[in-house]
Parts: sequence; C-alpha cells; structure tokens
Amino acid sequence: MAEKWTPTTWREKPIQQVPDYPDADKLAAVESALTRVPPLVFAGEARSLSRAMGDVADGKAFVLMGGDCAESFAEFHPDNIRDTFRVILQMAVVLTFGAAMPVIKVGRLAGQFAKPRSAPTETQGDVTLDSYRGDMVNGMAFTPEERTPDPDRLMRVYNQSASTLNLLRAFAQGGYADLNKVHQWTLGFIADSPQAERYQDLAARLDETMAFMAACGLNPQNTPQLRETDFYTAHEALLLNYEQALTRVDSTSGDWYDTSAHFLWIGDRTRQLDHAHVEFMRGISNPIGMKCGPSTDPDELIRLIDTLNPDNTAGRLTLISRMSSDKVLELLPPLVRRIKSEGRNVAWVCDPMHGNTIKASSGYKTRPFDRILGEVRGFFDVHQAEGTHAGGVHFEMTGQNVTECTGGAVAITDADLSDRYHTHCDPRLNAQQALELAFLLAEELKSARTGMVPARAAS
Repeated sequence: MAEKWTPTTWREKPIQQVPDYPDADKLAAVESALTRVPPLVFAGEARSLSRAMGDVADGKAFVLMGGDCAESFAEFHPDNIRDTFRVILQMAVVLTFGAAMPVIKVGRLAGQFAKPRSAPTETQGDVTLDSYRGDMVNGMAFTPEERTPDPDRLMRVYNQSASTLNLLRAFAQGGYADLNKVHQWTLGFIADSPQAERYQDLAARLDETMAFMAACGLNPQNTPQLRETDFYTAHEALLLNYEQALTRVDSTSGDWYDTSAHFLWIGDRTRQLDHAHVEFMRGISNPIGMKCGPSTDPDELIRLIDTLNPDNTAGRLTLISRMSSDKVLELLPPLVRRIKSEGRNVAWVCDPMHGNTIKASSGYKTRPFDRILGEVRGFFDVHQAEGTHAGGVHFEMTGQNVTECTGGAVAITDADLSDRYHTHCDPRLNAQQALELAFLLAEELKSARTGMVPARAAS
C-alpha cells in the first residue's frame, strides 16, 4: 500500500510513549515468539469493517465504539466480557432506531491493554518508579518489581485477547445477539430508570417495529440478521513491537494487515508526522483512526491525512475528536471546515471522555456525565452547522455496575465514587449511564435527520 514501507521501518523513526525494557534479549525472544502465533483477526474481517466505515464517511451509517479504558489481567472474566458486549448491543439498537441507519459495533476489547502517560515516572514520597502503562507493560502496585516493564506480559496479552475474541465471536454468532433478547434487556433498563417516562415513547415504537416484523414473517429463526451481528475489535496501537509481530501479508491481496485487531488508532500524544506511530500505521491496510485533541492544527492535520490515506479512500481513516465540552464548539469547526473544503474522505467520531476528566473533591479522577453529553451534543451541532456527518461516538464504558463517572439519572455523586471504583486507569461509564447516553443520543440523531430541535432542557 505504501511506498518504501515494511513492518519494521517505524524502528528508524523517533518514538514516544514506549517503555524502557531492562532485558533486551528477553524482549527480542518474546517478539520472535509472537511472530509465530496465529492471527487474532483476519484480513477479510478488516476489509468488511473498511467498507462499513466507508458508509460512515459517506453519511450512510453510524459507528459505536465502546469498551474498557484499559483492559486488565485481574478483571478478565467471561461475565465481564459478556456484560460489556451486551450493553454495546443495547446501545446500538437504540441508536439504530434514532439514526434510522446501520450502527457499526466496535469494541475496545481484546487488545486495549496499554495506555499513554503524561509522565514516564511516578513519585510517592521519596521513591520514584516507572509510571503504570497498562498491564501490557507493568503492574499497578507501586513496587520496583511490579513497575519494571516485563516482556512476558506481551504474550499474556495475546493469549487473553485470543480468549476474549473467541467468546465475542460466540456471542455475536451464537444467538446471544438475538434482537428480541436485546430489546427485552433494554425494556428492563427502562423500567428501572428514573427517566423511564422519557424513554417510554421510543421503547413503545421499538415494540411496534418488532411486532410488525414478526407479523411479516421476519423472526430470528428465518432471518439470520435478527439473531446474529457483526462485531469488531479495536485498540490504540501504542506498543509497536507487539503490533509489528502480529502484522502479516494477506495471502489473497498481498497487502499487510495488523492482525491484532480489526481497527487500530493513533493517540493524541503519538500523532507526530515524522515519528514511529504514523510511520507504522501508514503501511497497514486495516481501517485506522487518529485522535484529534485541542492542539491539532488544520495544516498539520491535512498532512497527516495525506500520509495515512494517500488514495483518499472512504473508510480508511477515522478522525476521533476529543476537544472537551468547553472547547468543542471553538476548536472542532476549523478542522471540519478545512477537511471538507479540501475534499478529504474521513469519518468523524466523537470521543467525549478524555477531554472531560477532572479530579473530584474526594480525590478520585472522574468524568461528569453532563460534560460527556455536552461534548457529544457540541460535536453534533458542529457537523450540522458545517453540513457534514457526525459519524459516531467513542466511549470508555463497562457492563459492570461501577461508580467512576459522576451524574446520570441515578445521580452518582463525588461521595459515591469510592463505592465501586475499579478502573485500572481512567473512569468509565457504567451500564446504566451508557444506556442513558444512548437514549439521549438517539433523540439527537432523530432530530438531526428530521430537522426538529431536540428537547435538551429536560435532560
């Protein structure tokens, strides 16, 4: 795909956000072992997602990306995977009804184990150790043994990702994604929600739609689309030695694919044009994304787009905006306007999590529900004003009943954060908050396609 590119050319470039492994020989041995393991995903699946993301770029589909801030070894359990998958399905059904278009489901799962950090070290008292960079690199406990980067963790990530993908495929194709079941789960959520009355209208119309399809003879037994779903995985391509080891030539096309996930993205801290992460990502044929934060310059963004998507192919590149609720109306329009005026084909997705992190009075890092919702609404407003397509949302969330983000209909307060604050990195929406957001966003999507003004004051 890219001239003068191989999976190793990134090693010739400057690089940010990588750990310093003390045992280079052990690291090389693990990297070598990873080159011989089976792929986690397949090129054909990645191409299917590229086509779907092309529809998003063309305004014909909407994408929902969701999952853990950072997966962990400690929380690895089939129930946790199932619950997150279930909430994503529920959100997708609600958003499909609001948008009246397909919703592409992409999980931050089976690979999201590494996190960029604002500083390479952490100091507690008079002790300074490596920062925790995710279970892919080191451990959370503040001890020299835990904080020392360990290459064996790369292989453990691969094995856990393989198990996670195996379960996700079983859920997606084995009947767990049955539309009738998903709808019944959502009705249960509505019944228990303090906002139940607000959601009843949408739920009633979903009921009517399901009944109409059944009356027409469309049911899960004779219509596979009602009992199965396509589900894709994604993570930030941060540790390029792991990504390189899982990059293979597709035997049918001759193109290189990173088989660690269907979709990979470049973070806001690693999108330097002449650095390693951009170099690696420009050569793989997967659909890819790039985070765009407040420091994104329109000229630089055009150069990055032309490097990462030189053929200007719809579905190849997704821009994931993360501006904060306070700045989205100011900073996003110049980027959207410039890309539109120059005819670049990209899908636009909103990440309302990373720009809205604050420290609560209790000392916990949190994200207020209203700020998350505010950035998404600002994102929609910008695209409506510019005549472009607000293509999707990207949430850090979990199916578990955690107390990490404040607010929402259940009204988690600063004092509640300590009850079930389980994240290994950043605060996540719990299942109720995520579903509540889906209903509120469905109203936004419906308003965008009908021209009606959404009833925002009520939320």
